[in-house]
Amino acid sequence: MNQKQHIQTVLIKQSDQARIDYHICLTASLDCVRFLLKQGLPFRGNDESDTSNNKGNYVELLQFLADHDEKVKAVVLENAPGNLKLIAPTIQKDLVNACATETIKKIIKDMDGAFFSLLVDESRDISVKEQMAVVFRYVDKSGYVIERFVGIQHVSDTTSNSLKEAIDTLFSREELSISMLRGQGYDGASNMKALVGVAKGNADVATFFTSCNSLVNIVGASCRRRDMLRDQLQKDITEALENDDLPTGRGLNQETSLKRAGDTRWNSHYGTLLSIISMFKTVVKVLKLIIEDGSTDNIGEANRSLREIQSFEFVFHLFFMRSLLGATNDLSQALQRKDQDIGNAMSLIKDCKDTLQDMRDNGFEALLDQVFSFCGKHNIEVPSMDDAYVAQWRSHRRAPRITQIHHYRVDIFIQTIEWQLAELNHRFSEVNTELLLCLACLSPNDSFIAFDKQKLLRFAEFYPQEFTPRDLLALEDQLGIYIHHMRTRSEFSKLKGIGALARKMVEKGLHRTFNYVYLLLTLALILPVATASVERAFSAMNVIKGPLRNRM
Repeated sequence: MNQKQHIQTVLIKQSDQARIDYHICLTASLDCVRFLLKQGLPFRGNDESDTSNNKGNYVELLQFLADHDEKVKAVVLENAPGNLKLIAPTIQKDLVNACATETIKKIIKDMDGAFFSLLVDESRDISVKEQMAVVFRYVDKSGYVIERFVGIQHVSDTTSNSLKEAIDTLFSREELSISMLRGQGYDGASNMKALVGVAKGNADVATFFTSCNSLVNIVGASCRRRDMLRDQLQKDITEALENDDLPTGRGLNQETSLKRAGDTRWNSHYGTLLSIISMFKTVVKVLKLIIEDGSTDNIGEANRSLREIQSFEFVFHLFFMRSLLGATNDLSQALQRKDQDIGNAMSLIKDCKDTLQDMRDNGFEALLDQVFSFCGKHNIEVPSMDDAYVAQWRSHRRAPRITQIHHYRVDIFIQTIEWQLAELNHRFSEVNTELLLCLACLSPNDSFIAFDKQKLLRFAEFYPQEFTPRDLLALEDQLGIYIHHMRTRSEFSKLKGIGALARKMVEKGLHRTFNYVYLLLTLALILPVATASVERAFSAMNVIKGPLRNRM
């Protein structure tokens, strides 16, 4: 009996110790997983065998923990049982999937049954597979707008039916109710590049951007040419500083390079034009050096680019497109911020339209003065604006007789701006902006100067599931008390934006007092403005899954 009891006690102790060892091993493995996931780092290594010098981030990090903790060292890697090492590729994937599942559960718990909107975009990864990334946008219990990435879904193509099926699969898997969905946003990148695309509808503008791309490619074609550009720029800056032609100060006259424009980044074209203007003298010298070098590589392209950029036509388009894209640059930057609310976006769109209209009506002479000044500074021939203009691709006999001034003012300047205005008006027409104009009445700016009870009641009518006829009557009564209370409280007088208003109402407990108004605020805040968060998810995916890792 004593011997039997002794054996049972030993077995229990061994079982308890095995559970403790397994817990330590699992905890260490999860610590490695958490670190790699938070840093957005890949797990696997090309060679994870015992003789490898680099076994990949996961195994190497686990080894680092073992080297600095004796308890961990005693139960992981070579000291762990053969079937409990927790380093096999399938186990690594299981750990990551478990973390992803728990993260999504936490996000859904944080949503707490609130209304939300869906941000969706698609992109190809390095393995040329179409991926759909999904982000949820909602308002948390503190009144903050939250955007959470919830996953990447493979889609066979990017048709609306395929995207809908992928979204249905995601909702089913995460046990989400589509009845709580109150907004959808798709493909912000195409919206951001739209105005540049519209401008390129003009043949002269399209030719100009082609010349810009060619210029950037020629000057930045090799490390040697980039070095030539930097060296020449440094010489020009030094010479200008010695002649007091440049202002000095912190952050000024730093080393730079020609910025390459990206198709899905509206403001990147603006950056390209600014860099060409600021480095024009240096770029001309580098092109001349390439031609004088006598190398057959790109000598013809360099000569063509030199002729093109030293023409009045190029300089006119350079300054015109700089002014045009500069007028929309603030809007571009704002639409790429994930914390932007729809009210501020509508205000910026209105400002952008007003600026473009004023430029169309009053900006041509000022633009022409800038172009004349730049041409004089860089010894570029300026044609007489009263001379006849004939496009190179037209027959001289059949071409309409117009002057240079008419061509640049009407055919390029006015036409391109009017196309821009038409595009903005098309995307934000009177019909589809009624909701947004009503929404703007929630703004607390300037002591709630935009408040309009009738427009807010109209805004509520867009959501019949949330506001029944009885609720609308209650909202009408509540709005009168609400606006009086807000205008008499000093802490609400200096708020900017409906996001700040929602947070302040939660802070003061007024989201329960004015529950209908706070519901309006919530519905307004979850309306998607841009898919910037989705774009960031693709950027992170490209870091993790690079060309080398794709070939493993």
